[in-house]
Order: sequence, then structure tokens, then C-alpha cells
Amino acid sequence: MKVLLINGSPRANGNTAVALNEMIKTFAADGVETELIHVGNKVVRGCVACQKCFTIGHCVFNDIVNETAPKLAAADGLVVGAPVYYGSPNGTIISFLDRLFFSTSGIDKRMKVGAGVVICRRGGASAAFDVLNKYFTISNMPVASSQYWNMVYGLTPGEAAQDAEGLQTMRTLAHNMTFLMKSVALGREQFGLPAAEEWIGTHFIR
Repeated sequence: MKVLLINGSPRANGNTAVALNEMIKTFAADGVETELIHVGNKVVRGCVACQKCFTIGHCVFNDIVNETAPKLAAADGLVVGAPVYYGSPNGTIISFLDRLFFSTSGIDKRMKVGAGVVICRRGGASAAFDVLNKYFTISNMPVASSQYWNMVYGLTPGEAAQDAEGLQTMRTLAHNMTFLMKSVALGREQFGLPAAEEWIGTHFIR
């Protein structure tokens, strides 16, 4: 099993890292391989809907998005961590995810387990959490849950380490992801993936 973790915070060692590192330690204890990619300090432009990725197989803007795509393809699970800005995940991670998910339509994401993790000072965590989950639920990806919504509180760098409930939520989340990924692997081996219909795309309802 392998999990790819994305740190969307501009601070490599801030509170988002505290939350993700708690998961990494738990994954290690469960025998799950992990890779952490820090994207929050990168300049990531947004998707311009040029649709070139449909013909060339990758995003036309050659940056960390294209570097991450094959790692997503090889992973059994994806964790996206983001700080909360104005009740939503920060702009860099949104631009990154828009382009990553749009440009990897050729990568089969079915049954890869997804989890969003949000960190905030006080408010907006549940709204930001909902935004992250939408990337998974449009991609046939099961969403891992925990004992509480996947959020940790903290303002100054490292303060999240004091959020005992938040860190416990991260550990529970990692354990649950491990169980789900192993269950998917067993199900895939015994039953195969669910049958997929050819996509029907509509722009309006008659």
C-alpha cells in the first residue's frame, strides 16, 4: 500500500505539516508506504480550460502538477492537506487540484481512497473540508472518514501539536484509510472493479 500526501500550505513545517506528519507516523506503524509533496510554496497557475491535456496526455503547463500525476497513478490513497483561507482551502492548492484532476482524466482513479485535511485558526474548516472532498467524489474515489471531521486547529507554526483531539482524528483517519485501501485491494482481487459505463456528458437537461 502507498499513500501520496500533498501539503498545500506555504509553510513546509507549519500546522498542516503537523497534521500530515501525524498521519505519516500512523501509516508507517500500519506498514503503509508514504510520500509527501510540498506544493504550497510553489507558483501554481490555475486551469485555463484549454483542454490540451485531452490530446497530449498531461497539463500544458509543465510544473509540479505534471510531476505529481504519475505518483498519483501509482498510489492507493491520496491525502490533501490545506490551510483555511476565507472559509476555503488556500488558492495554491485549489489551482493545483483543479489542474491535477482535470489533466489526469486518463488515469483511472476508481477506488483510490481519498481524504482531505484542513487546518484553521478558528472557523471555515468544515466549508474547506467540503471543497476538498468534491475532487474525490467526482472521481469515483471512496472518501475516508474519521471520528470527527478531518480538521486540526492552530494559528502559529507548530501550535496544532497542542490539539490533542485533532491529532487523534488524524491517527484514526490514517488507520481507517489503511483498512479501506486493504479492503479495496482484496475486493479488486476477488471481484474486480465495478463495471463502468461510457461517460454521458450533458450541458443541459431536456
